[in-house]
Amino acid sequence: MNTYSIYPIKKEFARRYYYRSDILYRFLKQYHENNKNQVINDQFKEITCFFSTKELNTKIKSLYNNKAIVKDGNNSVEIEQDNHYISLHISEKQIDFRCDMLQDAEVLLFPILKLFHPSLFVLDNNYNNYGWISPVTKLKDHLSEQVLYSTL
Repeated sequence: MNTYSIYPIKKEFARRYYYRSDILYRFLKQYHENNKNQVINDQFKEITCFFSTKELNTKIKSLYNNKAIVKDGNNSVEIEQDNHYISLHISEKQIDFRCDMLQDAEVLLFPILKLFHPSLFVLDNNYNNYGWISPVTKLKDHLSEQVLYSTL
């Protein structure tokens, strides 16, 4: 099974780093490798939002009421539906999940998470794969920060 991590990124940082996702990826990798560094911890806290574990568990149960098998633990959830399986471990600032293929997460997890937070960054813990789950909705705001002009 492959392991992945999802981070809810604050709107202002998602806009700033949407097209610079490699920087965000390197930072998150560095955070996991050296999370005892206070500066890195403070930066991580600054750019990420909180997941409401209780609210997320409730939403998963209600959406998959009779359609899937849902096993719920304190901070863990397992979902199985139509040959798709995913195992989640939910913490305040990230969700770690395991599945055979990322398609399982696209079917079972990502639609629910998009209801909670618009800017979610996912990375593969085994390979150098990473990216945004959903696009930045107001690209225009992001582009207005940059001014490019020519005097010709």
